[in-house]
Amino acid sequence: MMRPNLRQAAAGILATGLIMLSGSALATNGYFTHGVGTESKGMAGTGVGSPTDLGGIAAATNPALAVFSDEKWQIGFSVFSPIRSYIASDSLAQGQGGAFTLSAGEYDSENVAFPIPYVAKNWELSSGNSLSFVFYGRGGMNTEWDEDQTALFDPTGAGGAPASLPGVFGGGGFGPGLGTAGVDLMQAFISVNYAGKIGDNFSWGIGPVAAVQLFEATGVTAFTPYTQTFADNFPGYFGACLQGGGDELTCQGQAQQQAFGDVTSLTNNGHDMSTGFGFAVGIWGGSERFSYGLAYQSKMSMSEFEDYADLFAQDGSFDIPSTIKGGISFTAGGAARVNLDVEHIAYSDADSVTNSIMNLITACYTAGFAPQFESSGCLGGPSGAGFGWDDVTVYKAGIEWQSNEKNTYRFGFSYGEQPISSGEVLFNILAPGVMEYHMTAGWTRERSNGHVMSWSLMYAPTKEITGTSTFDPTQSIKLKMTQVELEFAYRF
Repeated sequence: MMRPNLRQAAAGILATGLIMLSGSALATNGYFTHGVGTESKGMAGTGVGSPTDLGGIAAATNPALAVFSDEKWQIGFSVFSPIRSYIASDSLAQGQGGAFTLSAGEYDSENVAFPIPYVAKNWELSSGNSLSFVFYGRGGMNTEWDEDQTALFDPTGAGGAPASLPGVFGGGGFGPGLGTAGVDLMQAFISVNYAGKIGDNFSWGIGPVAAVQLFEATGVTAFTPYTQTFADNFPGYFGACLQGGGDELTCQGQAQQQAFGDVTSLTNNGHDMSTGFGFAVGIWGGSERFSYGLAYQSKMSMSEFEDYADLFAQDGSFDIPSTIKGGISFTAGGAARVNLDVEHIAYSDADSVTNSIMNLITACYTAGFAPQFESSGCLGGPSGAGFGWDDVTVYKAGIEWQSNEKNTYRFGFSYGEQPISSGEVLFNILAPGVMEYHMTAGWTRERSNGHVMSWSLMYAPTKEITGTSTFDPTQSIKLKMTQVELEFAYRF
């Protein structure tokens, strides 16, 4: 048996990590990928209950599957292409009466192709046990809306001529280079997994998971008055000005300017890093003919994004949701295996993801009709507004057919209702994770030297969602997305 070379494993994982963190974008089931590992992706992410050797990366699908994996190094690389756009309708308000109106038209996001690698290694131990090290990416988004758009806004609400501010959210009207808007979220995971067998018909696996997140937001300066920092500081500045003998109108403008300057952690601060830990556990049972599996990865409480404490709820908190998945696997004829899986992603674990943008209206007095000085729903507050995502449950079916000793073919299909409701479309221009259907295919070829090559292809057909803009009820917004991914893996 090969003994673990921890230094070699750590070096390989960290080197791949540096490549991974150079740029990624995933947005399939919300912002989680449809599967982990090329072989699993060829079957729409299924395999949680399969005893098939899918390589060391199988521990990311179900830690208990590591006992079926070979000892080869496994390196994978995908090119992921999400095509994202939004359509804003004409508006009756046109920025008047306090409305915040986006420019009408259809706009496409930049950044349409991303390289995403992974690496895994499994070592067989005594008594059929195993130790695995896995590095992979499992979530993210990278949108960039250029400066072609504008926003119309009359901050006084008095019916005067609204200002035309460059950028999708008018960010360019508040400083040079701020017209481009978007977010970039990258997540990378390193797991250490120990798996064991109990007899021939049951296995288990467990291990810690470390995560690193990088995040950047641009072009959302127009939301500065709707942050908790602004809302909490404005009354003090306003009161001090009145006590100093200023008139109400002058003091209001002066206080707004001072509070505006206090908001430094909202946008355009470059990439910020967040780290955290969790664990993954799984079981497998059955036989070659029929088997089942269950896997759980815990919520990961991450350190705050300090550079975006004025954007995310709870001063920059952005935890990673828990997932639970189960499945069955059975043979169909002598050469085919069918996998049926279900996965639940608890986006409600992360307040910044699940909180509604309506929190701005109900609990942020600078943005809506909240009680005087109520600021808990402002951006960055304890219940700060977010993307309003619901939990996602995904149903998956996959099949693999071994045509001969050297070739295996895979196909899959999955469906999960997208997480964005029609009332949350405005903020989700930044993160339009609306995909529902995924169709996949894959092929594995064993070479004469024992090395294994695998390919997978994923296509997610166009999905649209239409809703009313939060700050202009006379304007509708339609989010659209299509996705394609091609992945290659090599075991040696």
